[in-house]
Amino acid sequence: MKKEVGISLVAAVLLGVNAFAIENVKVNGDAKLYYYTDDKNPGDLFSKTTSAADTALRLGVSGDLAKYISFGVTGYAISTLGLENNLVSKAWSSGHTVTNPARPNVADEAWLGEAWIAGTYGKTTLKAGRMLLDSPLSFSETWSIAPNSYEAVVLINQDIPDTTVVGVYAGHSNGVNSVGYTDGSLPTPNNTSGNGLDGVLGDGAKFGVHGANGANVAGIINNSYKPLTAQAWYWNAVSAADAFWLQADVDFEGLKLGAEYAEISPKGEYAGVHDSQAYALKVGYEGIENLKLSAAYSDVDKNSVFKVANLATNNTVAAQSKLYTEAFWNYGYVGAPNAKTVNLTAEYTASIAKFGAYYTNVNNAYFATLAAPRVGVDMQEIALSATKSFGPLDTTLAYVSTDADDQNNGSQSNSLQMYLTLNF
Repeated sequence: MKKEVGISLVAAVLLGVNAFAIENVKVNGDAKLYYYTDDKNPGDLFSKTTSAADTALRLGVSGDLAKYISFGVTGYAISTLGLENNLVSKAWSSGHTVTNPARPNVADEAWLGEAWIAGTYGKTTLKAGRMLLDSPLSFSETWSIAPNSYEAVVLINQDIPDTTVVGVYAGHSNGVNSVGYTDGSLPTPNNTSGNGLDGVLGDGAKFGVHGANGANVAGIINNSYKPLTAQAWYWNAVSAADAFWLQADVDFEGLKLGAEYAEISPKGEYAGVHDSQAYALKVGYEGIENLKLSAAYSDVDKNSVFKVANLATNNTVAAQSKLYTEAFWNYGYVGAPNAKTVNLTAEYTASIAKFGAYYTNVNNAYFATLAAPRVGVDMQEIALSATKSFGPLDTTLAYVSTDADDQNNGSQSNSLQMYLTLNF
């Protein structure tokens, strides 16, 4: 039965292409196996209690329907292959629905994450349908085994030299806990999560309203002065919040400097709730061949309510942040109210593999909301990774040490992660 889900997904994508006279057809995809284990109480490394695993299949087809008109369709399928009954206790993706909470068992899922059509004339492109998006406060989280996506309309124009102007309306998304509803003081979810580790997709990867009544995004990216890339974004979730994101990155022959500023202003259903504000600074050096070094610092206003992180996924818990200081693994801390974060990163590409070392320290004394004061959470993470490709097979092994006030009764814990991706 599980194989039939994957086969029917592939057949639907390919049969749809064969039904039309389409030119320049490109097919691509990948198959993934992700595994996670930690030694948090009451389990040990590699014990079923503290482990998660999942597999995913992605198949994408794109082509030209006519002059100036293109299309893209991408199908996703996720399956634990029954591992949650034997070697692990959780699925990796939160897109699974739970079929038997007592065991627990989760269902295989398949969906179209992308199904868009685009028209290009001159330097203007209009794209509509299901798609992945990338903006500072509403984006597809591609770090996990399957990303969240949107039902949106996107307009891109590059008539101004060295400038890209972007306009987006996103009406629906399938991310979990997309900001949109409130209990009078705090954001609450409008998509629930299945038995998953990542907290990216809503239950069953189903699409629901993005924000309270959809969201509008406008951005401008300029590179007129070649060492500098400057960008400004405006994000409006109807009846929920207005947000701004300003960013400037400079590259002086290997010396990289960056600055970010974000502000989220609640409105409508959230009227009266304090703004969320944050800034981040970064310095990096890439003047030595194959070596990348960086240090970053960020500070979030203590009276914030929304986290300065993705507003399309698990913002209330552990959404990924675009701040320079984001951790390797433990999302949800860097963008939290009153979080003061330091991040140090070193990456080196050797002949045998690409190695990474990452240190993130979040100091958070407290933060307050309209509901009640809350105790802040300190978090320290040390992560080491090794990545190697064997032809079409990409492999990554990672070790993460976590010491957080709200994890493992405040005691340090260790985790191991394995990522296997077969590209085709």
